[in-house]
Amino acid sequence: MFERFTDRARSVVKGARDEARAEGQRPVGTEHLLLAMLADGDSLAVRVLREAGVTADDLRARIQRHTAHTSTGLADADAAALREIGIDLAAIVARIEETFGPDALREAEPAPRRRWGRRRYAGGPFSARAKKVLELSLREALRLRHSHIGTEHILLGLLREGNGLAALVLTEAGVNLDDLRRRVETALRTAA
Repeated sequence: MFERFTDRARSVVKGARDEARAEGQRPVGTEHLLLAMLADGDSLAVRVLREAGVTADDLRARIQRHTAHTSTGLADADAAALREIGIDLAAIVARIEETFGPDALREAEPAPRRRWGRRRYAGGPFSARAKKVLELSLREALRLRHSHIGTEHILLGLLREGNGLAALVLTEAGVNLDDLRRRVETALRTAA
């Protein structure tokens, strides 16, 4: 499938892997694809995103809020959701530390790296949602009768998948996903 990707689209996929690595070897998620796309420069996808008021710094901050972990090991957004339904995390943490000792929830130190390879995830370097986005980018290119997959097709795939962290932070930033999709398709028609 990657043979159909333009150089820019390949660069976005590689950039997404770099984004994920910078965060500590997490699998590549939809948010990494979006951030790498915004770092691409002046592609059609980036122009449409900027016209919609999207900035890389704003999205990165939003992503950080969703992925930052508290002392409980949960992301801030998850901890807030539990508080909303009446779950007292402080009491749960206190009980766990009483039973298992102080810092029982603290993340273990990573094991020393093996010389013969990196830590690998069962699903490969991409999360299930990111894989779906890449598959959908191919489907979007085929639907539009394009023989290549560009950054605009990856963006359309992100929007079509619609449930990943990328779609969530775009929505939080005030972007209407359906409107953004229409803008991309209009820009593609205009560019043709």
